[in-house]
Amino acid sequence: MEKLQNYINGALVAPLGETYLDNYDPSRGEVYSLIPDSDAKDVSLAVDAAKAAFPGWSKTSIHERSRIMVRISELIGENLDRLAAAESKDNGKPVSLATAVDIPRAQSNFYFYATAILHEASESHSMGDVAINYTLRQPIGVAGCISPWNLPLYLFTWKIAPALAAGNTVVAKPSEITPMTAYLLSELCIEAGLPKGVLNIVHGLGPKVGAALTEHPDVPMISFTGGTATGQQISRVAAPMFKKLSLELGGKNPNIIFDDCAFDDMLSTTVRSSFANQGQICLCGSRIYIQRGIYNRFRDAFVEKVSRMQVGAPDDPNTKMGAVVSEPHMEKILSYIQLAQDEGGKVLTGGERVHLSGEYQNGYFIAPTVIEGLDHTCRTNQEEIFGPVVTLQPFDTEEEVLAYANSTKYGLASTVWTSDLKRAHRIASNLHTGIVWVNCWLLRDLRTPFGGVKQSGIGREGGFEALRFFTEPKNVCIKL
Repeated sequence: MEKLQNYINGALVAPLGETYLDNYDPSRGEVYSLIPDSDAKDVSLAVDAAKAAFPGWSKTSIHERSRIMVRISELIGENLDRLAAAESKDNGKPVSLATAVDIPRAQSNFYFYATAILHEASESHSMGDVAINYTLRQPIGVAGCISPWNLPLYLFTWKIAPALAAGNTVVAKPSEITPMTAYLLSELCIEAGLPKGVLNIVHGLGPKVGAALTEHPDVPMISFTGGTATGQQISRVAAPMFKKLSLELGGKNPNIIFDDCAFDDMLSTTVRSSFANQGQICLCGSRIYIQRGIYNRFRDAFVEKVSRMQVGAPDDPNTKMGAVVSEPHMEKILSYIQLAQDEGGKVLTGGERVHLSGEYQNGYFIAPTVIEGLDHTCRTNQEEIFGPVVTLQPFDTEEEVLAYANSTKYGLASTVWTSDLKRAHRIASNLHTGIVWVNCWLLRDLRTPFGGVKQSGIGREGGFEALRFFTEPKNVCIKL
């Protein structure tokens, strides 16, 4: 059985404690590899390596940093099939999804930031004939990057790439549930010639590795994507240490459908925005609000489409829904489906575990589930489920649906379907979310900032906002 290794100071190394954790294939419900059960000693080793590498990497020309990062991007593309297969086996998602979305986006993340640093400009301000001021944006030091399990390589590179491009060195912790693509990335970094210590990857549990990284006095910035409770704990530790924080946390996203929408386009996109990656994307729309005039039409068409989605083996090209990421997560999702029924909801399709045959008989599969009849204030509609479960609710007026949409503690993303341009602007302006998609979903320009409001996080990732997060501004004033 393969043993993964940490990537520290340019080499693949075993954990100092020489202990390992089981890594499960969720589609089969069985262990297929072992990952390092690292601890604070491994983190300290990685931070020391990153700290030692920082002076050289921060002074490396942007053209050389760009060249190395472009090469990493190219290697991700050259290994697309291998990485997609690994991500599917780690995560349970269809190989086709990893091939079409996750791995290409990881490649784009490295390429975007590798080229963005060649074009970033600093500000200057003239004080007439008195002085001129200009702003330098300088790398800070060692960045701690902690990423989640749902989009393993996509979100891992989303943090690492801007940090490296800005001239910082990195100690990164991938999710212990989905470590394989991060491990393969370390191999590609060695092949690309990334200088030793510039990127370090430490595998292991959050309470051991993530906590040690957050607490380390030589790590002045933390970028974290994951659950709100963990984000709160990171804030409690990091804030008194005056660390820079970027926290991308939970979501309970509304999908608002007006009766003047382009119905067919809306319907097909809503199926995707509800159940992509088994609903395990923080941007999925799990609360669907439909204007009453088309509610029955939408409900019937939507349920018919969802009921035909094939739940199956991740390597089957016809599979639309793979396995959820773990057995505990499967049990959590099923408990929320039961809660919804206890709260008076009616399951229109799905609602149960799916048992496949053969090698996949023990996999963690759940049928895509649609529920109606719930009030917007119930727990099912207020708490993040993070699985293939959506609720339907009719509305009459804009004011009513805005109250529904804005009622949760989360504020990450939202979707609006309407042909009325004025209404689109009006609703978008009044939604308490960091992202609003109008007549589309998951359409992303990498130049734009990404993040949420309320308990969906603080700070912004993406675009030049990420480069700015990983730098500190220094004002220089020269008297003329």
